[in-house]
Amino acid sequence: MSQPVKVLFVCLGNICRSPVAEGVFRAKVREAGLERRIHIDSAGTGAWHVGNPPDRRMTATAKRRGVDLSQQRARQFVADDLEDFDVILAMDRSNLRNIQSLDTSDGFNERVSLFREWDPEPGDQEVPDPYYGGPEGFEHVFDIVDRTADALLDDLRRRY
Repeated sequence: MSQPVKVLFVCLGNICRSPVAEGVFRAKVREAGLERRIHIDSAGTGAWHVGNPPDRRMTATAKRRGVDLSQQRARQFVADDLEDFDVILAMDRSNLRNIQSLDTSDGFNERVSLFREWDPEPGDQEVPDPYYGGPEGFEHVFDIVDRTADALLDDLRRRY
């Protein structure tokens, strides 16, 4: 593989679900010694939190589970991301539709899918937004992301 595969995780505000997916996946990629082969980022379809760190509750949950989110800052998903990333993973169907609506050529939609398509326990294929709930929601999201990231990494190793 000459160029690294570029993976982007996307949620609504880029402060809960996509930052933890970025952090967990980055840790797994580092552990596998694949940092040079896989580039990882995250973004939100909304602009409310641009420049802010991840939600303190998600940061605390991740830290308790051994993942550091402290260096991340929210950014908004832009149309250029469709060209720049090989794999774009939405956390839910609403964000998937928002991403797809930016692809006016329909040429990049094959790069865009739901993150939980890789989840061995996909349920409704959406990562629930824990923002308005209690601590158990953040733990649940971390569990989903952790197991799905393992399966995603296995798939990327085979494909790239």
